[in-house]
Amino acid sequence: MPESTAGRVREVRVTPILISDPPLLNLQGVHQPATPRTIVEIETESGAVGLGETYGDTDYLTAIRRVAPHLAGADVSRPTALRAVVDEVLGADETAYAEAGTHAAGLRGKRDLAKLKASVFAVFEVACLDAWGRILGVPVHALLGGRVRDRVDYSAYLFYKWAAHPGAGPDEWGGALDPQGVVEQARLFADRYGFGSIKLKGGVFDPDQEIAAVRALRTAFPDTPLRLDPNGAWSAETGERVARELTGVLEYLEDPAAGVGAMARIHQRTGMPLATNMCVTGFDEVPEAFSRNAVQVVLSDHHFWGGLRATLDLAALCRTYGVGVSMHSNTHLGISLAAMTHVAAAVPDLHHACDTHRPWQQEDVVTRPHAFKGGAVEVSDAPGLGIELDTDALADLHRRWSDSDVRDRDDVGAMRAVHPDWTAPRLPRW
Repeated sequence: MPESTAGRVREVRVTPILISDPPLLNLQGVHQPATPRTIVEIETESGAVGLGETYGDTDYLTAIRRVAPHLAGADVSRPTALRAVVDEVLGADETAYAEAGTHAAGLRGKRDLAKLKASVFAVFEVACLDAWGRILGVPVHALLGGRVRDRVDYSAYLFYKWAAHPGAGPDEWGGALDPQGVVEQARLFADRYGFGSIKLKGGVFDPDQEIAAVRALRTAFPDTPLRLDPNGAWSAETGERVARELTGVLEYLEDPAAGVGAMARIHQRTGMPLATNMCVTGFDEVPEAFSRNAVQVVLSDHHFWGGLRATLDLAALCRTYGVGVSMHSNTHLGISLAAMTHVAAAVPDLHHACDTHRPWQQEDVVTRPHAFKGGAVEVSDAPGLGIELDTDALADLHRRWSDSDVRDRDDVGAMRAVHPDWTAPRLPRW
């Protein structure tokens, strides 16, 4: 039989957008009032349109735009073949992406050209799987081997935060700059969304203040799994001290210090389970970390691990070595949440609730934003990702991008608007 052209790529549309973000504090500084994202649409000859979402920073957007024209005629049922296209296009001129290799370790680990390529491929892979599922009339999780759960649990993601961005009125969340404010924020998340796990983004204040916040959370939520993530802000010595003080209080401690050696030392000396999305962010970083027992939970993220099937590969590797797996999150909208939910539904050994920033974002580009019920998102059996693009919302958010000069996420720069002398802290901070 002649090969069908129904799944051939007719057009790829790349749309940069700006979405609102609250003043959430972290090690680097504070979230800007708006942050960039990129939306990808892959339209096939049959008219099916697959959706993808990823980072919107200049290096990602430039690379995505460069690859997109080369996908015309590709078969969405064969997304693996697209990785070679990404590698060839982005590898043709290494100097064009030299900046991607100059970034020091950030909030999601070291960035380099290889990881840029993985991220670019990931957004196209998600869009292809969405289109393919729509053509076949099956959900994306069926293309990944089938779901093993009907609901995916997510965790409340707490932040120290200002009551408002400079010059703006207070937002609906209010401020949270001390243990009491953190507990009030947690109650709001629990009441609105029913989350059964709680994570606090640390690395903002002195470790003792963050220990006090965790203890206040434990008092307020005696049976709820708790996590603390200082993004590698501490020395190994400080990490050991915090781990000892919070033994029996935390489900796990995430990236207490930077580097495999420090992580291995903290776990060996305290027994505290450690999670990471910084020292293990690519397959090349797995052997050392696993052999040294530096991490007990890897927080996957299809955006930078190389897509949904790469996430399943990572989960299988973790299962082989007896390492837990869950999911990392960054600022995202409904397309990414749908993709996260489909791949999480297909991971057999997902014993920890996944992270998500989604409640912090009040905008979306899908017509029916996901609802958290009992802290979970129900797994859709509708074709593809089970979502539909809100073209009006996409146009509005793209117009905001076009009218703005914000092109990259810059937590350091946003902090300087309030503290002019602020610089990115050198690690360890404490």
